Amino acid sequence: MTISTMTVLTLQVTNVTKRYGSGSTEVTAVRDVSLSVAPGEVVLIMGPSGSGKTTLLSMLGALLKPSEGEIQLNGDVISALAENHLPDIRLRQFGFIFQDFNLLSALTALENVAIVAELAGLKNGTARKKATALLTSLGLEERLNFLPEKLSGGEKQRVAIARALVNDPTLILADEPTANLDSKIGHEIMRLLRGIAKEQGRSVVIVSHDQRIKDIADRVLWLEDGQFKEMVEMATDPVCGMKIEKEKAISTEWDGQFYYFCARGCRDEFTKDPVWCSRVGKWRVTFTGTFPQTPLR
Repeated sequence: MTISTMTVLTLQVTNVTKRYGSGSTEVTAVRDVSLSVAPGEVVLIMGPSGSGKTTLLSMLGALLKPSEGEIQLNGDVISALAENHLPDIRLRQFGFIFQDFNLLSALTALENVAIVAELAGLKNGTARKKATALLTSLGLEERLNFLPEKLSGGEKQRVAIARALVNDPTLILADEPTANLDSKIGHEIMRLLRGIAKEQGRSVVIVSHDQRIKDIADRVLWLEDGQFKEMVEMATDPVCGMKIEKEKAISTEWDGQFYYFCARGCRDEFTKDPVWCSRVGKWRVTFTGTFPQTPLR
């Protein structure tokens, strides 16, 4: 997604670093990261465990202060605000979606959403009406009075999405939102979230290990050793077995699947007997972080 210089950015992160400890025990969790997110844009941040993803997401959500750098939300520098100003900003301008749903077990689906609106100042009746409308729009009109223990994983995550949306935030932050869902339900939930982002102009930043949800994102970024690095998409030539970069490869489609080749000779060999070639060489895609990425503005 190309960001116009005229676009008012939801999120602007500039040269952010986060360090823990000092002296010989100092650890840099995030190093000189820059990122811009436009209204309605969905950004997926991937990377190995310990790469700094959770630390970065916590800083984006004003849960942690950066050691260096600046974070702007809708043009306001939130990284410089005093701690006593941050709870209200988190309540009204952010929507959080968690891996474990974090629903209150003693409250119904409706109450889990309405209570967040009440905390933002809505009266009980208005909050419940708004929560009901949101849950109904997410297909949960028959589950309004169910406790979390009576809901499926996908239903719990839809309640969590409604809770994240109830105060009309401009930025939604999701931490491993598909980790406790099967692949089909997880993908459905992410497509639902993408639809909401596009229809309502809300920005979404997702942190995940789940490569199956890449297609819902406008951009996929790779975070490794606390830095954004270039993500190279690779394929295996089904004829010769060579690893090749997809962007530089010759491709052809067969039986609804794209196959990638190192040269025309391999492609021509494949077209002679695609059934045999596709069985011998199973097409795979892997991702590797190799080169530091130019900071995104």
